[in-house]
Amino acid sequence: MFNAQYFRTYITLVETGSFTRTAQRLDMTQPGVSQHIRKLERYLNKTLLERRGRGFTLTESGRRAYDYALKLFAEHEQFRHALDDDLLDSGECRIASPGSVGLMFYPYILGQQQMHPNLTVSYSFAFNHEIVNDVLEGRYDIGIVTEAVNHPDLECHVWHQEPLCLVVPADFVEGTLSDLMGIGFLNYYDGINHANALLRANYPDDFRSMTHFRHQGFTNEVSMVLDAVARGLGFTVVSRLVLETSPWQRQVKALNLPNTVNEVLYLLRRRDSVLPKRYEKLLNGFHQERMQEITP
Repeated sequence: MFNAQYFRTYITLVETGSFTRTAQRLDMTQPGVSQHIRKLERYLNKTLLERRGRGFTLTESGRRAYDYALKLFAEHEQFRHALDDDLLDSGECRIASPGSVGLMFYPYILGQQQMHPNLTVSYSFAFNHEIVNDVLEGRYDIGIVTEAVNHPDLECHVWHQEPLCLVVPADFVEGTLSDLMGIGFLNYYDGINHANALLRANYPDDFRSMTHFRHQGFTNEVSMVLDAVARGLGFTVVSRLVLETSPWQRQVKALNLPNTVNEVLYLLRRRDSVLPKRYEKLLNGFHQERMQEITP
């Protein structure tokens, strides 16, 4: 019969290297420790230790059993913390977002995990429609999308806004609409919508539609579109999140425009779900930090 205590005794024995020290640490008798190990070997039907006088070495099965035992108790601790919805800094979070959001939100979460070792996060980079399906089917508890979602089983509300940036090659000297049409447009999954919104707000007399622009290419990975801009292949419109995290930010520049247009980010969750408080802390913490950085 499976007995977690036998595995706990075995882990302690391997770590201390001594039956006597194991007994002292676990407040057991030495014969009791030996009995646990024998019962574990009988349960697994494998010899775990090669005894040599007062010492021992692990067999191959013993090494594998030790690795498994460590994983077993680590997962147990994660599960135990995940059951406590009131804990702010421990337990599991399951989040999905587009790459444009994850470029900065995911590193923020990693920083939180470094400060709080009992916090674990499963993070998926996905497109809007994939995120909606994942939240509906329970694969993720929270989804962040760039378009409002109207679904009877989902709750959707505005979470955060990021300014859109019109990004051109670093040596681009003019800023008229004709100049932009001359170098062409580089698209990604949200590129057309973002460009339409930003250009319409800042070139109201001249701009009609993105169909009038020469399209220079498309990538489904927003983090890579600025590579093409840096090479002088055209311009694009991305959120400030993308520009600030780009390795090509010194080879490109954002034009100064009179009117600000924001990319609106929405939070999705199932209507029947009750989320642990750690989600609120993560989401609010990132939002507040970004607002301080964006506000002059």
